Amino acid sequence: MRIFRISSVLLFAVLFVMPILAQDEPVSEPQRTVANQQPQVNMLRQLGLSREQIQRLQQINRTRKPLMDVAQEKLRNANRSLDEAIYADEVSDTDVQAKLKDVQLAQAEVYKVRFTSELAIRRILTPEQLVRFRNMRERFERARQEADERRLRVRDNQQPNNLQQKDVKAPAKAPIKPD
Repeated sequence: MRIFRISSVLLFAVLFVMPILAQDEPVSEPQRTVANQQPQVNMLRQLGLSREQIQRLQQINRTRKPLMDVAQEKLRNANRSLDEAIYADEVSDTDVQAKLKDVQLAQAEVYKVRFTSELAIRRILTPEQLVRFRNMRERFERARQEADERRLRVRDNQQPNNLQQKDVKAPAKAPIKPD
């Protein structure tokens, strides 16, 4: 699970920073929204990437995107096929197992594309940039965890009253004594 979290942070950088870097023509300021631009620009500024590094990141992103699109489409199709096999009128354990294997292979391909891209990105960072990136990644992960905890607290507080009080036992009534 830790590997998935670390990869999700690096994937964050690839997915949110790379689209800006991959643009061949500069986008004028009015076309960008402030909310979209600010975190990406700050990330690039904090890393201190050179022009050559930016060009290499652009190439990595151009290469990764079509591979990831194909891998994710295969995974969606494999998941759909497995679901159909599980809920078919006539269930075949052999068919379900084969579809499950297809899902596992498709997931492996998605991870392979993701981690290959992350490794390529990691290799272009200088040692100083890597330290900065790790710090940024840790801050992002902490913020994500805090957001998850807030969502859980909100969700728990928004349960209907009958569910929140489910475990609370009503006090026993005292027997009524005739006068």
